[in-house]
Amino acid sequence: MTLEGELKDLATEIAREAGELALRRRRDGVHLAATKSTIADIVTEADREVEALIRARVDAARPDDGFLGEESGAESGTSGITWVVDPIDGTVNYAYGMPAYNVSIAAVRGPAEPGSWEALAAAVNAPALGELFTAARGHGAWAGETRLAVTSDTSAGALLATGFGYDPATHDGDLATVRRVMTMARDLRRSGSAALDLAYVAAGRLDGYFERGLKPWDFAAGALLVEEAGGLVSRHDVDSARPMLISGGPEVHARLLALLGEKH
Repeated sequence: MTLEGELKDLATEIAREAGELALRRRRDGVHLAATKSTIADIVTEADREVEALIRARVDAARPDDGFLGEESGAESGTSGITWVVDPIDGTVNYAYGMPAYNVSIAAVRGPAEPGSWEALAAAVNAPALGELFTAARGHGAWAGETRLAVTSDTSAGALLATGFGYDPATHDGDLATVRRVMTMARDLRRSGSAALDLAYVAAGRLDGYFERGLKPWDFAAGALLVEEAGGLVSRHDVDSARPMLISGGPEVHARLLALLGEKH
């Protein structure tokens, strides 16, 4: 088995276990642990517990690997492989009892810095929805036994997704971005989970997805799903506090890039 396949199998196994834990804790009742950037940007006790489980499983299986987690920060390794993890992507959905949340796990070659790594394996597990998306570089993206492929026909307009930052000061800019893309859109969706939106682009359920201000753990796994499903993912304005991520099939990506690329 290739390294990519081994990492995918491990990511999948850990994502399943972590998703089951998140689902159990949701059923037990959510307890807020803290807020992050704003009062709307929350952390639950389950976020921390799920990330601790993922980190323990990675350490046991591959003790020389690095780790970057949303809750516990970065730790360098010696193997050249880094795990980039969001224990519960869509925490606000999770706290409110909405099913659009997931465990997102990626294994990358290189440092935990977007643009400097090569993603090798990914698993995005949405336990409340009963779906697990996986990918290994060079081996495609999958939902169970179904191989994923991005859409190619958007003659009726593109079904797009986006997200907004938690800081109210950014909302006007985000809404202005939405106004620009509506010229090419059939409609717009806002799920509250970046990794799930990217998985849906890979699965052809969305034609494209764009958002400013994503963190590495928000998109590391989902981006590989899109790329292995035949799509494109790019980041722009990367020197700003809120880089823009654009994803979709080649045609939709090009159209979004023309509207939202570097000059915007």
